[in-house]
Amino acid sequence: MLFGAAAQFGIFFTLCTASLFFADKDAASIAIIGAADGPTSIVVAMALGTPYVGAIMVAAYSYMALVPIIQPPVIKLLTTKKERMIRMPYVQREVSQTTKILFPIILTVIAGLVAPDSVALIGFLMFGNLIRECGVLNSLSETAQKVLANLVTIFLGITIACQMHYEKFLSPATLLILGLGLVAFIFDTAGGILFAKFLNLFLKTKLNPMIGAAGISAFPMAGRVVHKMALKEDPQNFILMQATGVNVSGQIASVIAGGMILNFFG
Repeated sequence: MLFGAAAQFGIFFTLCTASLFFADKDAASIAIIGAADGPTSIVVAMALGTPYVGAIMVAAYSYMALVPIIQPPVIKLLTTKKERMIRMPYVQREVSQTTKILFPIILTVIAGLVAPDSVALIGFLMFGNLIRECGVLNSLSETAQKVLANLVTIFLGITIACQMHYEKFLSPATLLILGLGLVAFIFDTAGGILFAKFLNLFLKTKLNPMIGAAGISAFPMAGRVVHKMALKEDPQNFILMQATGVNVSGQIASVIAGGMILNFFG
């Protein structure tokens, strides 16, 4: 969870940078691109009433798709080959059904206390987990994972297209937003890696600092990128489980960060 929080650094760095060029609410809407979470970016941008919703949507989803291109150079720049080869043994543990059911409920409550405006986002995310793990709503779970997910994706694409009016989209401000979005992703990645390197100064059992890069919300892309880079350095170094765990925490942290932005600027 700490890595998920550290990897949101890009949001707040971009907020400070964007505030030099845009009004406060517009800067906050642009900064949330760094959440690497499309729905969170859309909700925050629309709630704050920014006129740059279309550009923010396009930037958020474009950079999520470009994670395999954006992250590797940043990771290599901030880590050594020796660090990238660090192995992290995985010990499988049994998780009870009760824990699986309580997890989404308790997490929603805690997130609501920390950032009340994040309840809708984190609630929908955790609702999917709940209906899957409760064991009595298999039909609804299957529908949510397949049919409903595909329908939502189609409507989401149409919604983004409707926001891309040429008189708003073809402007210098849009190019600046795209640039700031890239900055947000780069500093998100850097924040997670540097936090892992900082922890290694005190830990006896060293962490592979690359897992910090998986702290962004682009799930499961970021976790896979980190895992593949570890395998490239050492074909026997499997850190997929650790990277995926950090990636999940990044999803949760990004929603909470979006809620905090709404609390401050809404």
